[in-house]
Amino acid sequence: MLEVAFLRSPHAHARIGNIDARRALEVPDVVAVYTLRDLCPPLVREQLPLQFPDAKLDQDLGPFVLARDEVVYVGEPIALVVAKSRYVAEDAAAQIDIAFEPLPVVADCLTARSSAAPLVHTARKSNVVAELRQSYGDIAGAFSGAHERIRVSLKQHRGGAHPIETRGAVAAYERSEHRLTVWSSTQLAHELRSFMMRMLDLDDNAIRIITPDVGGGFGAKYLVYAEEVALAAAAIKLRQPLKWIEDRREHFIAALQERDQHWDIEVACAADGRLLGVRGSLIHDQGAYTPQGINIPYNSATAFPGPYMLPAYDLQLVAVSTNKVPTSSVRGAGYPQGTFAMERCLDRIADRLGLDRVEVRRRNLIPAAQIPYATPLQSRSGSKIVFDSGDFIAILEDAVAEIDRAGFAERQGHARAQGRLIGLGVACGIKGTGRGPYESGMVRIGPSGRISVHSGAAPMGQGLKTTLAQICAEQFGLEPSAISVFAGDTAAVPYGMGGFASRQTVTAGSSVHLAACQVREKVLQIAAHVFEADVGDLEIVDGVVKIKGIPHPGLSLREVASVVYGSPGYAIPKGFTPGLESAETFLPKGLTYGMACHAVELEIDIGTCSVQINRYVVVNDSGTLINPDIVEGQIVGGVVHGIGNALFEWMGFDASGQPLTTTFAEYLLPTATEISRVDVRLPQYPSPLNPLGVKGVGESGTLPTAAAIVSAIESALNGAGLELDEIPISPGKLFALTQAAR
Repeated sequence: MLEVAFLRSPHAHARIGNIDARRALEVPDVVAVYTLRDLCPPLVREQLPLQFPDAKLDQDLGPFVLARDEVVYVGEPIALVVAKSRYVAEDAAAQIDIAFEPLPVVADCLTARSSAAPLVHTARKSNVVAELRQSYGDIAGAFSGAHERIRVSLKQHRGGAHPIETRGAVAAYERSEHRLTVWSSTQLAHELRSFMMRMLDLDDNAIRIITPDVGGGFGAKYLVYAEEVALAAAAIKLRQPLKWIEDRREHFIAALQERDQHWDIEVACAADGRLLGVRGSLIHDQGAYTPQGINIPYNSATAFPGPYMLPAYDLQLVAVSTNKVPTSSVRGAGYPQGTFAMERCLDRIADRLGLDRVEVRRRNLIPAAQIPYATPLQSRSGSKIVFDSGDFIAILEDAVAEIDRAGFAERQGHARAQGRLIGLGVACGIKGTGRGPYESGMVRIGPSGRISVHSGAAPMGQGLKTTLAQICAEQFGLEPSAISVFAGDTAAVPYGMGGFASRQTVTAGSSVHLAACQVREKVLQIAAHVFEADVGDLEIVDGVVKIKGIPHPGLSLREVASVVYGSPGYAIPKGFTPGLESAETFLPKGLTYGMACHAVELEIDIGTCSVQINRYVVVNDSGTLINPDIVEGQIVGGVVHGIGNALFEWMGFDASGQPLTTTFAEYLLPTATEISRVDVRLPQYPSPLNPLGVKGVGESGTLPTAAAIVSAIESALNGAGLELDEIPISPGKLFALTQAAR
């Protein structure tokens, strides 16, 4: 196996002239240097197609496998070097000479929107990727009859996913079998296979994608990347296995990021703080390419109303290209941004009217009597957004009581007397989970009696295999450790969607549950045939079928399986089909929604301008709990991600599009010393939309976090008349705020 390194653009925008690789090829142990033209064939397409096709979008918005005539962001891959080690490949890449012609750069989405701005791509007519509108209700009437009109302008800066394991892939081409095998750290094995088919013109049976254990994804691996396709094409061309492992700097400058977003909105409210209407605009930075469509700004816009009653809404969405890293889904996929905007509006209403911030939320939350609640909005798939179950006000009350908000005024008074600034913030959010269109699940009892589960779902450190094993084991009276779970291999499961949108327990879990029930029923029928008994008289205990109430060793699953496994020349019992297996694909009828309320008490250190979180409470409706430990772990992880968004993670670029934060020393992530204990409470409001009653939780912990923290910072600076309108809140920003507060 050989190793690959990519030569990446040092320019945010430039025309590519002559590429001279002669010096690189002279480096000892270098095997090959490939540009885009060198890889055609086996490539039959130079540009990746849109991952989410949309008739409203141009179809040439995806990245090139390797830059062809023009580079449009720093870090865009131009050539790949194959060598006997990564060290040699990197040294050789530095020896490639390219004649660049620098072109004008636009690094800010507000500037890029202007018709006078330089073009991000010289071949395109505009930097505006798409414009659309989310609108319902009588917006003019809402504002004409409003007691107050409040203007809110917000900026939410871009950040990255930064899983502990960066991207990586190995590609091997077996010439004798005409088969390409790719091991990839991806969240969507079957989608990657589909892309490889189109890019390399291979039959689906000639491509196998295997996803080994993945050390985190958080959205960064929910994408087919140019590097994976280039690696596969080079492996076919060389007829040798190739490996590429992304280093951390590459992840900073080349793996997808999320946002920037600029919200300029106006909110109309009644004298009692009830929402009447919101109107305005959302400008979203797509980066240099649009690999997945405009799902993020669309999600942000539909997430904005949250769990609240909003009678009228009119928001213009504008997705704009810039000469920066492409953006798409990072944990929450646009929902945290919409949540932040709504929660800021509610805080402004409370402050303007002199009302309690929690009381304003209580008055606007959808009451339990109106749930299921159909909103006037539609999801990206075109289905209605319907909140299927829950008691939103009860969840708010639980969070407020748990953090002892009633005693906060006294605590804050004591702290101020000591010269300390403490604050308390509360925020709510709601997340659609279990996105379709389906997920596969197969349960099989082999001749050995061992039970295996196969799914197109994508384990990536979130405990999915444990959850699927639990769901299956329940039907056979076994411990989860007795179940073998296989996922992320396109050779084992023909269809699958993978991991995204907090979906896998809802979809894969339901499929496995239905399949396990089918296999259990067949096991009982076979045993009834052997025992000459009724199915209703049987039970399965510890993997053994027994007649209820009768002392008998029973039939093991291995013995049951042998009945229908068959022997050469001998018939299996009449009325039974061979084998013990069932494959199901659960198709959700709609998204299932889990509401959460976060309450945080924090302290601002005036000397260091740091934020210390003293107490963090989450009350999160997760539907039926399969494994409470896993649910709590996912929610806590989401909170930590949200704390990073609020206080630390800032992916900076200068005016020329050069990245400013390319190491963790500059970018900053929250670590154990910045995180207090997170107290998680899990009320259960089962969903009626799936047989398990479950709701997804992979992203829900992230949604209200930044809004709650920013609200708490304002609370700590109470009386200074300050309004925070952006995240993250850096120490420098806090210094200015504390000086003003003092």
